Amino acid sequence: MTETALKVYDDVELYANDNGSAGLVRYEAACRAVAAAKSVDEVKDWHNKSDAMRAYAKQAKNKQLETDAAEIRIRAERRLGELMAAQKPYMSVGGRPAETGSISDPVSAPITLSEVGIDKHLADRARKTAAIPETEFEGIVQEWRERIEHENERVTVNILEAGNKAQAAYRTSFTGENEWYTPAKYIELARRVLGTIDVDPASNAIAQATVKAATHYTQEINGLDKEWRGKVWMNPPYSQPDIVYFVDKIIEEYRSGRCTEAVMLTHNSTDTRWFNRLFESADAICWTTGRVKFVSPKGEFAAPAMGQAFTYFGPNPDVFASVFSEVGNVWGPMWRKIAA
Repeated sequence: MTETALKVYDDVELYANDNGSAGLVRYEAACRAVAAAKSVDEVKDWHNKSDAMRAYAKQAKNKQLETDAAEIRIRAERRLGELMAAQKPYMSVGGRPAETGSISDPVSAPITLSEVGIDKHLADRARKTAAIPETEFEGIVQEWRERIEHENERVTVNILEAGNKAQAAYRTSFTGENEWYTPAKYIELARRVLGTIDVDPASNAIAQATVKAATHYTQEINGLDKEWRGKVWMNPPYSQPDIVYFVDKIIEEYRSGRCTEAVMLTHNSTDTRWFNRLFESADAICWTTGRVKFVSPKGEFAAPAMGQAFTYFGPNPDVFASVFSEVGNVWGPMWRKIAA
C-alpha cells in the first residue's frame, strides 16, 4: 500500500497523509457507503480494506486514520450482521443448484457461511454488533472516539459486550428468537376498524387461528416479496433488521394503493429511525396504556420490557381512534390527540 491513496469504495478515497476537512469528508462518505451496502461481498470488501488501512495507519503513526479505519471496520461488521439476518431465509430454504447445472435438481443442503467467505468468528461479531439498538450503538462509537481524543491513546471499544446484552434483551423482548402472538382481543379491535383482514404478511398457521386473514405469508414464503393488496393486519418480527424491512414495505404498499388500509403492532421504540418513519407516514397511532401481554405457543402470557403502539394507515383515523381508545391514547392527523 502506498502513501498516495487507499481505494476503499468506487470514488471514495481515504488518503493516508490527508488532514483537515477533506479527510473528514472522505471518512464520512465511507461510513455512508458502508451503511448503504446491499451485498455481503460489498461489505466484506469494506471490512478487508479497513483492516489494511488500519495496519498502514499504525505503521505510519497516523492516529486519525487508524481511528477512522477502526470505526469503518466496526460499521462494516454491523452491516454484515444486518445483511446476514436479512438473507437468512434465502440461505436456508430451497438448497443450491446441483453441480450438474440442472436447475430442477437442487442440492438440499443450505448455503453455508464459509461458502460466502465469512468465518464463524466474524459471523459471531457481526450478529452481536447488529443486535445492538441503533441509538446505543451510535452512543458507544461516539464515546469510544471521544475517549481516544481526550486520553490520547488507543482505547478498546467494547461492542461485543453490548452485543451480548442486546441479544439477551431481544430474546426476552419478543424479537423473533421465539414465537409470541398477539392476544385475540387486539386482533378483534383491528378487525372492527378494518372490517376484514385480507393480508397478514408476517404470520404462521398458529397465529392464523386467531387472525383468520384471507391470505397470509410465513417466514418460508417471505411476505416481503409479495404484494399486500387490500386491508392488512401485521405484527412483524421485532428483530433487527427485519422490522425495518417490514416498516418500509407497509409504507410502500400503502402509498402505492395496493394496501387500502392497515393496522400494524410494534414496540413504541421512539428512539429508532424506523419508528420515526412510521410516525411520519401514519394516519394515526395508538400508544397503549400498559404493555401488551403476548402469548406463546404453549398459551403462556408475558409482556416485554417496553410499551407498544398500534399504527394505522387509512382513510378512517376517527374510526381507529374510537376503537383503539379502549386500549390507549390515540393521536392522529397533524399529531393532535383524537378524542374518543
